Amino acid sequence: MEKAPRNRTLHLSDREIVSFYLKNDVPLSSLHKQDVIDKVFCGDFFSIVGSIPESIFDLLILDPPYNMSKQFGSRHFTKMSDDDYSAYFENLLLKTLPCMKKTASIYVCCDWRTSLIIGNVLKKYVIIQNRITWQREKGRGASHNWKNSMEDIWFSTMGEEYYFNVSAVMQRRRVIAPYKKDGKPKDWEETDAGSFRNTHPSNFWDDITVPYWSMPENTDHPAQKPEKLIAKLILASSKAGEIVFDPFLGSGTTAVVAKKLGRRYFGIELETKYYALAQKRLELADLSQLIQGYSDGVFWERNTLNAIKTKRAKEDGEYEQTRFI
Repeated sequence: MEKAPRNRTLHLSDREIVSFYLKNDVPLSSLHKQDVIDKVFCGDFFSIVGSIPESIFDLLILDPPYNMSKQFGSRHFTKMSDDDYSAYFENLLLKTLPCMKKTASIYVCCDWRTSLIIGNVLKKYVIIQNRITWQREKGRGASHNWKNSMEDIWFSTMGEEYYFNVSAVMQRRRVIAPYKKDGKPKDWEETDAGSFRNTHPSNFWDDITVPYWSMPENTDHPAQKPEKLIAKLILASSKAGEIVFDPFLGSGTTAVVAKKLGRRYFGIELETKYYALAQKRLELADLSQLIQGYSDGVFWERNTLNAIKTKRAKEDGEYEQTRFI
């Protein structure tokens, strides 16, 4: 079926999926550090992890299946009891931690149900620094409950010594009631497009847009994380050139964002279709380093940056060419 003109969702043909899969180099023996830098593998994490060298990754972004029955391509994840899911996650964590440096940071994505389980497991093995809650504005309504539109990310570290760069993740917000001192803006900036202030990020994020059909980062993955979300984690907790590890890579968002931001990456994805999408997106990242909602070294409020560009485009007579970024 032909896509609508503004539908920018990335699709791959069966031939492209096979072509990317044939490039897959699944390890059969122990790997060296150079074998995992800037690579993604298609395979089972639990089969591959034992081959990964110890203490080589600076940042772990862990996005395992939430404990719900859900279809992921050709595979189905079946909901477990809380005790079984706890054991599943604990096994996953214990196999992953030896790969991390002693100064590494760890982010674990979860929904409100699995958050309770994951937090209890994490505190046994690592130091929990914070819990981030982000607004996932998409989602189905509920007739007998509150609509579920939030997800959590547990921020943990291997030890007391870790890297965190708050200046790299400042948020630019509109100033509704600007305050002036001696007739000049105080702690905010006055521009033709409006008044703005750079603020320190909190552990509640309401500026994230979940990928949808008109965004070039969008794919067919049923639980794709936004590039903007992952960019915050990578910029805050890694330096340029350091290695980011994602053992449940999905359609490649972590690897793609790491590449765009000058980090190294290593990812593992079980599903062939999503692995191929990750490879394609990594190729496209060579053509554009754009991350929607991140520009000029700051993260903009949802839709703010587009509004500014639309205003400028109108002034320049180029309104029809403007697109969400």
